[in-house]
Amino acid sequence: MESNCWPPNLEQYCTLDSSSGVQNSSSTASFSPNGSPVSQLNNSCLMDLRHSPDNTCSPVSDSCVTDNEHDLSHMIRQLETAMLGTDSDNIDVHDIMASGRSTEVSIKSERWKYMMEMIAQGDLKELLCACAKAIENKDMHLTDCLMTQLRQMVSVSGEPKQRLGAYMLEGLVARLASSGSSIYKSLRCKEPASSELLSYMHILYEICPYFKFGYMSANGAIAEAMKDESRVHIIDFQIAQGSQWLTLIHALAARPGGPPSIRITGIDDSTSAYARGGGLDKVRQRLSKVAELCKVPFEFHAAAISATDVQLENLRIQPGEAIAVNFAMMLHHMPDESVGAQNHRDRLLRLAKSLSPKVVTLVEQEANTNTAPFVPRFLETMNHFLPIFESIDVSLPRDHKERINVEQHCLAREIVNIIACEGPERVERHELLGKWRSRFIMAGFKPFPLSLFVNSTIKTLLQSYCDKYTLEDKDGVLFLGWMNRAIVASCAWRC
Repeated sequence: MESNCWPPNLEQYCTLDSSSGVQNSSSTASFSPNGSPVSQLNNSCLMDLRHSPDNTCSPVSDSCVTDNEHDLSHMIRQLETAMLGTDSDNIDVHDIMASGRSTEVSIKSERWKYMMEMIAQGDLKELLCACAKAIENKDMHLTDCLMTQLRQMVSVSGEPKQRLGAYMLEGLVARLASSGSSIYKSLRCKEPASSELLSYMHILYEICPYFKFGYMSANGAIAEAMKDESRVHIIDFQIAQGSQWLTLIHALAARPGGPPSIRITGIDDSTSAYARGGGLDKVRQRLSKVAELCKVPFEFHAAAISATDVQLENLRIQPGEAIAVNFAMMLHHMPDESVGAQNHRDRLLRLAKSLSPKVVTLVEQEANTNTAPFVPRFLETMNHFLPIFESIDVSLPRDHKERINVEQHCLAREIVNIIACEGPERVERHELLGKWRSRFIMAGFKPFPLSLFVNSTIKTLLQSYCDKYTLEDKDGVLFLGWMNRAIVASCAWRC
């Protein structure tokens, strides 16, 4: 399947400020230090606001939209031209009626009035959606004019909707420039230095409970499933730093009757190795040290291979061991039947089923960005990430020197990929819990409801955070949300 995300020259578009790519292209994308995304396209309507002192407005207001009456009049004329055509001032109503064009002009006129109302109200969400629709309709004149206006309304140092809007706008620009994949890779791999990226990830882990929620709920299910087992083999399909297993080792060490022997197979890829600042041996050392302190028999098996390439022989299954399979925030990266002939998403579930595991854990973001068409996917991305940005706002002040780095390197790359890329290059493909449930059932699994103890443990965790976080239990599945908008789902399965 072809993708529109790969430019002829990869480095030509790697132009984020954090990237090492060159900036000599006629089509570039970057984030400026004064707070807004900056993009350069060869269009008459786009202006470079990189050095504009007015581009840091917050909150969104009428003054943020236009500097003076002349600017507003100019914008009205641009949109009028884009929607009604260059001869709109000379339209004769009787001639229109006679020619049968009245309906078309009326629709365009209504669109123009609606757009003007959104601009006057500073309705950032509606303007972003209008821009996405204009791109979908290949209306480049309107797209360019809306992007010019949007640049004056977004800011990576503003309110949550302005910060999210900055990255969503950059995703739209990257989609037009076919540079989404390059931006994603630049943010994901090339910069910042691995130690800095690890620091940003740790900050996000500490200030928001999303990852802790996923790890704790999965560990609770594994501990419950393994309560009578003497040999435990955990297969983690995205080991990352191995942080999830620190608390589980401690928990199993305190088990009545003594701890089991634990073997962990950590599956890894080059991206995780970069973020970690080294190979899987770092994870081995970290976990082995904790296991030794807890007097838990421990073995670590490193599988330095992408999850898409994992086969049964890579897992080194041994007779007599109880197996737990962990899919935490990783299955949405696996391509499915909508991407190509190789449906790795379902293949891994069938592989897990063939192991006859005691439990399989799933932690995923509750969003529908896999098969949704572009415009609905754009709106879903906005609705999903806005609560996340709002929750960060509560924990990390806007003037915090690391907040922009956290959002740019831990969240922006995902947003850009969802909006800018198609085909195999769009790797951030989330699904709702209902779809995951169907996949697990088709693979032969049955629900393993999370216990009341796990539910209680998560509630205790949330007490140390803002009271706007919500926890809901639906048929043994836990949903962590922000102001009743579900953000992450966690569940467990058995054979």
